Amino acid sequence: MKNLAGLMKQASQMQARMEEMQAKLEGMTIEGSAGAGMVTITMNGKGDMKSIHIDPKLADPTEMEMLQDLILAASADARKKLDTTASEEMKKVTGGLNLPGGMKFPS
Repeated sequence: MKNLAGLMKQASQMQARMEEMQAKLEGMTIEGSAGAGMVTITMNGKGDMKSIHIDPKLADPTEMEMLQDLILAASADARKKLDTTASEEMKKVTGGLNLPGGMKFPS
């Protein structure tokens, strides 16, 4: 029983560290670019795209704002579908077991 108590304590500590790491990641802002900086995207730590900038040389400048908004909307739609699919797949693996909010298995 002593080993089981130690194992439970380690699991609890690991879960706390994972939650801290997730909170730290969620507060981050990451920027990526392509084409020598002609396209830049800013994401939060959850992987949600927050902004996009496209160099006006790549498209009609009068349509640039709409193009950027459409890309953001498409990204949000894909992310929503990914989250739904991942949740459904996790239910298959866990047999419908609902994990506490925020608790995720490491990937």
